[in-house]
Amino acid sequence: MTSALVPAPSTSITYAPARAIPQPLPPVVEALCLDIDDTLVDFTGSARAALSVLIGRDDQWDTWQRVTEEHSALVVSGLLDYDAMRHTRTKAFLACLGTHLDDATIAALENRRLAQAIGSCRLFADVLPCLDWLRAAGFRLAAVTNASAPRQRERLAGLGIGRFFDTVISAGELGAAKPDPVIFHTACARLGTAPDRTAHIGDRLDLDARGARAAGLHGLWLDRAHTGHPADPGIPVVDSLADLPALLVTEYRTPTVTSGSPLPTPRA
Repeated sequence: MTSALVPAPSTSITYAPARAIPQPLPPVVEALCLDIDDTLVDFTGSARAALSVLIGRDDQWDTWQRVTEEHSALVVSGLLDYDAMRHTRTKAFLACLGTHLDDATIAALENRRLAQAIGSCRLFADVLPCLDWLRAAGFRLAAVTNASAPRQRERLAGLGIGRFFDTVISAGELGAAKPDPVIFHTACARLGTAPDRTAHIGDRLDLDARGARAAGLHGLWLDRAHTGHPADPGIPVVDSLADLPALLVTEYRTPTVTSGSPLPTPRA
């Protein structure tokens, strides 16, 4: 006897709709720190031209930078004040070239060099439009420099941009220089922001971008020289401050800005 085949009961399988995986939100940035020399101000251009006037040639810039860095460290450590450093630095530099002069002559030459550098100092063309936009967008701003604070404040005021900054942080006044976390944390404290809600941008990958990131800020690198060197993962790179607003509204969440906000147009 054969048994009849009994059809299996029909079943209806209902699949739940796929759930979207939530994407992490971009970090919040509500304040920005900016380096000064070679970020806002063409320091190298003016200082190099002044040095050429001083010695009559343009082949000793690397030596000048090395001697300057050595003597600037003495200012940061409190062993020299800024004016004494200038004269001591210039005397040591000229001695490296085999020129030994008395202190009065050194002082006259250094004062002439400094006046030349100050007189030829200029903002980069992208600075004013960017600072205007940052202020209009509601960012709190700090200038963070390894140079002398009085000289830098005079420079910012003379170039018409001192009004943009809530504070100026100087390595010489603080006793700590970039990339020391102390200088970045001091800037955040004066701005009233947490490091993880603050970004810092500068022309030095090591001192500015990496230093800021190591201190818990968002480090940004301004590669004005178009070096092509790859930055570290997690460090955004721009080659002009004209690109900074777009970076801030696309990669970060900001207090009052959206990606549809108008961005600045660089000056000609």
